[in-house]
Amino acid sequence: MSENDTTSPAGAAEQAAATAGRIRSEIGKALVGQADVLEQVLIGLFAAGHVLIEGVPGLGKTLLVRALARTFDGRFQRIQFTPDLMPNDVTGHVMFDMNSNQFRVRRGPVFTNLLLADEINRAPAKTQAALLEVMQEQQVTLEGKGMPVPLPFMVLATQNPIEQEGTYPLPEAQLDRFLLKILIGYPSEAHERELVRCVTGGQVGDSLDVSAIETLVKPGAVREIQAVAAGLRVDEKVNEYAVNIARATRDWPGITLGAGPRGGIALIRCARSAALLAGRDFVIPDDVKAVALPALRHRIQLSPELELEGQTPDQVLEGLLERVEAPRT
Repeated sequence: MSENDTTSPAGAAEQAAATAGRIRSEIGKALVGQADVLEQVLIGLFAAGHVLIEGVPGLGKTLLVRALARTFDGRFQRIQFTPDLMPNDVTGHVMFDMNSNQFRVRRGPVFTNLLLADEINRAPAKTQAALLEVMQEQQVTLEGKGMPVPLPFMVLATQNPIEQEGTYPLPEAQLDRFLLKILIGYPSEAHERELVRCVTGGQVGDSLDVSAIETLVKPGAVREIQAVAAGLRVDEKVNEYAVNIARATRDWPGITLGAGPRGGIALIRCARSAALLAGRDFVIPDDVKAVALPALRHRIQLSPELELEGQTPDQVLEGLLERVEAPRT
């Protein structure tokens, strides 16, 4: 069988990588800069996970989700989380129809492919928890009946790291449901100049247009890419390396709460997606190392002493990664 035959694992991976590359390039038509953020969001999508994006307003989070949904003809919904948002506003509810004299299900915005949960930490815990079942089980239970959401399904939640007044920090159990925590920062000077030029170049309003983005695939094709990514080869030594990193967080100086078993699982899932985006049908230790910060930064808790010193989870994890030996063969 030829290596390029799409029925072979190598051929399927090559075809999936080519499609993923086209999606990345197409989104780049609308998203100026933020290449690392785009890469990590695609890693989350192809690993069939959910991502938490942290950054100040106005950095293109909504634009990224809209552009991503457009590339694969997916459905997109946005929920603006506020203190008065109720769980039924997220999942939907059962209502009585006077005309038909029957109960009808009113589906909430979670019944979509891409759900942008904007400023998720502004809603109370009971509303945040309404997302837990659908994120984990990919279904919503209404009146005792499980209703599946469309696949692929991905939650992209955002939170503002600056304004903490009137917010409800996500509990560890919910943070652990997110495959990745992505930090989005200000664009470089060159990218910001390009952004200003694009937005003010003869168009009305202050947002970038996604109409130029071409729809490349159907949602089913994204699920096929996810299946290919899940089947990429992982050597036992690479698997052991991911587990060693996760376990090292549990007794590392300055970390009071380390990553649970989901940490090692997240490393391998994300490393497979990273390998696919790199055009390989096998995972290397560098793939694991490349995804370690977004996969683990929200799964650890620093000691009060380190927080007072201004240390960040990323700084501690970078030191840990330097000490955990990677397989060389």
